Amino acid sequence: MADVRSAVAWYIEVFGFVEHVRIGDRHRSQLGLPDGPPAELVVAEVRPGRRTPENERSHQVMLKVADVARVVETAVARGARLVDPPHDWEYGERQAAIDDPFGHQWVLNQTLTDVAPEQWGGNTVTPRAPSP
Repeated sequence: MADVRSAVAWYIEVFGFVEHVRIGDRHRSQLGLPDGPPAELVVAEVRPGRRTPENERSHQVMLKVADVARVVETAVARGARLVDPPHDWEYGERQAAIDDPFGHQWVLNQTLTDVAPEQWGGNTVTPRAPSP
């Protein structure tokens, strides 16, 4: 990534990440979500021998958020490009996709309701344990 510090600031402002560790001014930062399960996002500079971005995308990052419409509005106001506007799906999720100013595509996901996979054409393989 060409500008680690700018990307980190953007991810903090738009997605609500917190910065846990900074390694050098431009080399790498470790981010996490303040109130979520233990998770980590590492933002790092492009270095020799690492995969560099190309015209074709190799992946999307999916991020669960509390309010897709609000995050999309914030992201677009700060330079993201809306790829796919918020849409509600039959499986109980609201999703939208954006390209951030640093070349990454994010699929934002909000759970609206818990819908059994059999209700929309899926199959339950191993049921999830109920939430405490």
